[in-house]
Amino acid sequence: MRDLNFDFKQLGRRNRDGSIATQHDRESILGLVANQLADGGFRHLRAQGLRTKHIEHLVIRWHAEQISAGTFKNRMSALRWVAEKIGKQNIVARDNAAYAIADRRFVSNESKATELDGDKLAKVSDPYTAMSLRLQAAFGLRREESIKLRPEWADRGDVLTLKASWTKGGKERDVPIISETQRDVLNEARALAGKGSLIPAEMSYRDQLNRFKAQTARAGIDHVHGLRHAYAQTRYEELTGWKAPAAGGPTSKQLSPEQKAVDREVRLTISRELGHEREQITAVYLGR
Repeated sequence: MRDLNFDFKQLGRRNRDGSIATQHDRESILGLVANQLADGGFRHLRAQGLRTKHIEHLVIRWHAEQISAGTFKNRMSALRWVAEKIGKQNIVARDNAAYAIADRRFVSNESKATELDGDKLAKVSDPYTAMSLRLQAAFGLRREESIKLRPEWADRGDVLTLKASWTKGGKERDVPIISETQRDVLNEARALAGKGSLIPAEMSYRDQLNRFKAQTARAGIDHVHGLRHAYAQTRYEELTGWKAPAAGGPTSKQLSPEQKAVDREVRLTISRELGHEREQITAVYLGR
């Protein structure tokens, strides 16, 4: 029967990238991937059917198994290789930091949240980059989403609607507009972009991404993904009434049964707002 293991072997035979040793190691990793996805309940899966949720399932499992950072990175490299070969690069994040691999832990109660520093933001001379940063902070957007966003189209009054073509997972989603700060930022973004996106008319996405990287580096703004962490922790406190574990709040073990029920529902809500499909992924942002 043809299955994921078969597809991975066929990809390897058609694409002899790297040395013999590299090819052998990649084949071993992908065999493990296929078996572990089957163990996780993803049966009859084919390579073209791989999605973000499958990558997240593996990441959660590997963190739970406490594999070394080097092993983790090798496995992620093999997954990116597959994603490239099947033409679905966006199912795997480009940066290992998105999966908390550098710290060797996926679930951590150490906060990775960062606030947008006003003094550093003032050093960003490109208004489009500055606006993308403010949108990331206000709505928990990914960098790509904040650049591709068309504010006039996305503004639906009480929610910000993100097109599937802007998102990493390729799935449209809504982020609630609930604060005056969000409304003010969005109104300013609409005034700047007009009917377009946060990419100037004369530039491509790649051009603006490169300018974004240069501008933030020059201004000393690092770890912009931390703005999503800050958004998630703020939303958690708003919805539960207590701080997230990563922000100094009670851990899951310290919650009452009633609080645990609230915690789970809130995590599901925040997961959807961030563009994820599973509650478990929120442990990266909120702790556990």
